[in-house]
Formats: sequence, structure tokens, C-alpha cells
Amino acid sequence: MALKFRRDGGEAAGLRLQHVDPLQESADRDLGGGAAAEGADEAGLSGSGGGGGEKLEMPRWGGAPTMARPAGDGGGATWWRSVEKVLPLIIFMCMILDELMSNEELFFGLTQGLRKFPKESDKVFCHFCFKPKKVMDEVLKPPNGRKSQMLISDIIILKTALDAIPFFSKVLKGAKSFLLRNIYQTVCENPKYEKMRKRIGDIIDEDVVHSRAPFVACTQQCFAIKAGIDGLLDVARRSFCDTSEAIHNLASKYREEYNMPNLKIPYNIRQGFYFIIPQKDITGRLPNKFIQVVRHGKNVHCSSLELASLNVRNKSAAAECFRRTELCLEGLIDEIREDIGILTLLAEVLCLLDMIVNSFAHTISTKPVDRYTRPEFTDDGPMAINAGRHPILETLHTDFVSNDIFLSEASNMVLVMGPNMSGKSTYLQQICLIVILAQIGCYVPAQFASIRVVDHIFTRIGNGDNVENNSSTFMTEMKETAFIMQNVSSKSLIVVDELGRATSSSDGLAVAWSCCEHLPSVKAYTIFATHMEGLSELATMYPNVKILHFEVNLGNDRLDFKFRLKDGIRRVPHYGLLLARVAGLPASVIDTATSITSQITQQEMTRMDANCEEFRSLRMAYQVAQRLVCLKYSNQGDDYIREELRKLKEGLCCRPANMRNRMFSARIGLVYATGRIHQPTRIFFLSTPTPIEQRHTIMFVTPRNK
Repeated sequence: MALKFRRDGGEAAGLRLQHVDPLQESADRDLGGGAAAEGADEAGLSGSGGGGGEKLEMPRWGGAPTMARPAGDGGGATWWRSVEKVLPLIIFMCMILDELMSNEELFFGLTQGLRKFPKESDKVFCHFCFKPKKVMDEVLKPPNGRKSQMLISDIIILKTALDAIPFFSKVLKGAKSFLLRNIYQTVCENPKYEKMRKRIGDIIDEDVVHSRAPFVACTQQCFAIKAGIDGLLDVARRSFCDTSEAIHNLASKYREEYNMPNLKIPYNIRQGFYFIIPQKDITGRLPNKFIQVVRHGKNVHCSSLELASLNVRNKSAAAECFRRTELCLEGLIDEIREDIGILTLLAEVLCLLDMIVNSFAHTISTKPVDRYTRPEFTDDGPMAINAGRHPILETLHTDFVSNDIFLSEASNMVLVMGPNMSGKSTYLQQICLIVILAQIGCYVPAQFASIRVVDHIFTRIGNGDNVENNSSTFMTEMKETAFIMQNVSSKSLIVVDELGRATSSSDGLAVAWSCCEHLPSVKAYTIFATHMEGLSELATMYPNVKILHFEVNLGNDRLDFKFRLKDGIRRVPHYGLLLARVAGLPASVIDTATSITSQITQQEMTRMDANCEEFRSLRMAYQVAQRLVCLKYSNQGDDYIREELRKLKEGLCCRPANMRNRMFSARIGLVYATGRIHQPTRIFFLSTPTPIEQRHTIMFVTPRNK
């Protein structure tokens, strides 16, 4: 499975807003000067020209309204793969969260303001983009007023949403973050919204509000138009009120006549009015006047011939009200469609704020302090997560164990090992979720997180077959792995949970081994979970491969899972045989299997010791290279970096002469005032490198000079 970060029509995170010139200056200060302004323009967060946000650009593709995109962006996928364009947008989202977490008044004000907008607002605003064809009533089936009712409901929702903007403006007036100020400029101070609101107020009654109760909503729709505009509409309303009153009088009559004080008369759109009678009020047999009797729990649902007749008249009067109202609204709807751009913009703003306030900020505010942290981002730097947690499972388990991850150019592959149920799959999912949360602009469940922006997250998880496509479990694995190999890039994150288990042990190990050799060569960050202990030999040959294991204690023939990640290899002896013994296999079979696996393990250990000795110098070289990478992206000052470089040099000089000569010599460039390495850091071998060393020689290129 591949997760691609791209901008589709429904995403609220790709908002494009116009703003006046002072906002750009503030954004430059927030992000550190002109580079941030350039990033904001490329990310589509800024517009051209001022005018208080009156110039709105709403691009369209294929005639249908879609998410506004930056100029020159064709499909959106390439735009998301450009870190320079994505990073400013993510930072702006995090800036909103920073302000919400530090300003409770703004947070609760936005929460209350969003509640004033109907939940269907974004969907309803898009309805006005499509103008239905005019067809003569004679050609159609007898109309039931349903289409007209939906149109009136859309107008009422639009009126309710526009009425909520003044309160929204009051809340956002003191906002400091770039996007919130931009929203205030383009929405709250845009005179077109107030003009549309007044135009709707000329026709729609000011007391009409959106309601979810079926009969209240029906009544509001019938009385949406002000009285006196259409005479036939006023007559239809009178008929609707008379039949509604007659229905309630009928219910009162039945309560007295049949001694049913708890008889209720609810309403739904499909059935109209009907009776609900508690069974405790029914003594003996229900009178024959009641028809369509259905039992629902402790109540009885029914109707009567008189009620059925009144229902027909009531629905007919309501349908006539809807049709007459639609005729009165034709001119208003045409005027609304002329300014459809501001409605789609408002829909995107509401979606964006709903995601940030009601999802991100609400989740963070309900957690203890410091449980979520703002992530940092780099272009080609390491991915470091300290005390990361699964955002869902930690809410279900109070004792959830946090774990770390570190990936860099010099250590871009991690092998995670451990018995079944030790936590490998949860750990892989946790890393993916943290990266996704970070790239959509949310805080992450960790003490610290530095994320390299990725363009894809490729996952190969699960071991099910595909009967529909006639694919076995192993064939499904190979197809998914082939897709990863064909589409991976240097900016991707690859997560593999077991590979090659569904075929023979030799072929499975060979496939897993070759994939583990290939993936690091594309510079993608890879996390590979496996049970195959033979793959641990990769770490002795390839210094950019690191092995981690989940801590498990074995005692009294029981496995005690700690769910804590540790460095290095931790062999849990014969945990599979332990499970087989618990399952009831004969003791003789278990003893024979134990003898066989001991011999195989001894052979593997001998080979690994030989490889470890042969490639020790190369592994040490990569350790130094990894430290240089960390210093390259460090935000510490000059003195700290000089001291670390001095310690690194002293550590190399303390090595034995033969190992130091065999390992390498590093030439470290000048250090700028910013604490960045100025010259490229070159790693070269004093003696002739082996083929393996030639494959792993690294050239680190430093950032551009300031």
C-alpha cells in the first residue's frame, strides 16, 4: 500500500487566500525573512495585490468547483513532492496550533463560532455551483415538492451561515498567526458576504433558522419567504397550518376519548404524523379505530383513517408551499451563483478551521501537558522521534510504552526484531501515524520529533491472499513489494512488516535479504520488521543498517513482553518451540527440534562473528559519518559544534594505528557563525577500499552558503 501526499479537491489543508501587503511582512517575520515569503507564495498561501481580500481566485478543473491550487499547479501531485512548497504550509498550520494552545479565549471562541455554522454548510455551498435545467411540469411525474424542499433548505443553511460571520469576525479580530489573520482579511472583512446576507434578508424572514427536527424544519421551509410576496403561497400556508392544527386536535381528542394521556404525535419525512402509545396505557385490546399497528419495544406505533386523510392534505399543502417558494427564490439563486467564488472559499475556510480546531486542537487540549509536541522539519536531515506513542492505542491503554526511532543518511535502514506479540506491528503503525500527523500540520504524540518531509509512505503489512485475483499470500506480497520497488524515491518512507514468510525458508530469506540490500541504495528511510534472525547478519556487512529488538524476558517457560525497543540483537532462544510445547506437541518432537535449531544457530553465529570482524572498520566509519550528519543539521551554536568536532577528532586519534589507517581520514570544513559546516565533508580511505567499502562510500553535501 502506498500513501501519497497530494492535494485533491476535498482537502482543506491546501487553502489559498488573498491578503493585503502588511500580512506578508508579518509572515516574513514569523518564518525568518524573504525566504519564508517566497515559500508562502509557492505554497499558494498568498495572493497578488491588495484590496482587502476582494480579489478571489478560484481555479476550476473540468467545470466543477475544486480546491483552489497554486498557479501553475496542474494535478497537484508534483506540488506535494516539492518540499520547498509544502514546508511553509505545514509551518503555518503549526503556527495556528501554537496560538490556540496559548490563547484559550481564541480556542473556545472559534469552537463556539464553528458551532453556529450548520454541519452541512460546505456541502450546501457547493450545491449552488450547479444550475438545474428548467423542465416543464407537464413532462415530469406528479411532483412531490422534495426537490423544492431541498433547495429551500439550502437557502436557509446559507442564511444561517452568513449570520454567523459577524461573531466569527469578532473572534478572529485579535488573531496573530498568519493563516488566521489571512482568513480574517479575506472572509470577515469581505463586503460581498454582507451584501449577500442583506439580499437574502430582503426575501427570507429573519426569524427563519436551520433546524434538524423534521416538522420544525418543514415549518421553517414553508414560512421561509416573507409574508405578502406571493398571494398563492400565503393561501397554501394557511392550509398547511389548518391541517397541522387539525392533526394535533385529533390527538387531543383520542387522549380524552380512549383515556390515553401519554399518546404522542411525532412526525417523520417518510410517514408524516403517526401515533405513539405506551403499552402501559393500553388496557385490553386496542380500539379498532387504530390501524397499521406496529410494536416497538414498550410502545405501539399506529395511525387512523382520520389521521391518514389529514396527512395527505398536510403533505399536499406543504408541497404547494415548497413549489411557490422555489418560484420566489429563482432570482435570488441566480444572484448567489454570480458570487459562487466566495461561497467555495468560505467552505474551504470552515473545513480548514474545523480540522484544526475541532480535531487537532481539541485532541491536544484533552491530553496531559507535554504529551503532544510540535514537530520540526528538515529537507534531507534525519528523522528522529523521541518517546513516540501510538495516537489511538495510548487512549485505550494508560500504561502504553513509548519508543524512539532515528534514521539518517548514514543509517537509513532499521531492522526490528522480536517474537510474536512483542509490539513490532504496533511500532510500525505508530511511526507512520506520527509522520502523517506531522505532515498535515498537527502536533505529534512524542517528547520530540524531527521529521524529514516525505512524498510517499509505502507499507507492506499483512499476510492475506487475494482469491478474487487468483493470488496466493506470497504472490500478493511480491506484487506489493514490486510496487514499492518501482515507485520508491529518495524522499519516501518504507515500512515492511514481514517479507518472504509465505514461501520456502531459503527463498523467503533470499528475497528479504535482496530487498534489504536494494532499499537503502535509493536513500529512502526504511523500517523492516522480521522474524528471520538470518537478516541480522546484514548489520555486520552494511554499516547503514541498524538492528533493534523488543525486550522480552524468558523465565519459567513464559515470555514476559516489555514492549520496549532496545539496540542490537536479542535472541530469545526457541520462542517458537516454547509456543509449540504449550500447544501440546509431544516432548520427543520438541527435543529433536531443539537439537536441530541449536546446530543451525551455532553455524549462523560463527559466520556473523567473522563478518563482524571483517567489516568493523567500515561500521566505525559510518558511525563517524552519522555524527557529522547530525552536526550538519544541528541548531546548536558555534562553540558546541567545535567542541563536538574536537571530541570526534580525539576519538579517531585514540584508535589503534592499524584500525585508524584502515578506517578512514575525515577532512572537516570551516564552521560558520550559524553552526553549519561550510565545506563539503569528504570521507576517503587511506588504503585501497574493498568492494563493499566502495559501495558504501558517502559524500555529504552541505547546505547552500548564506
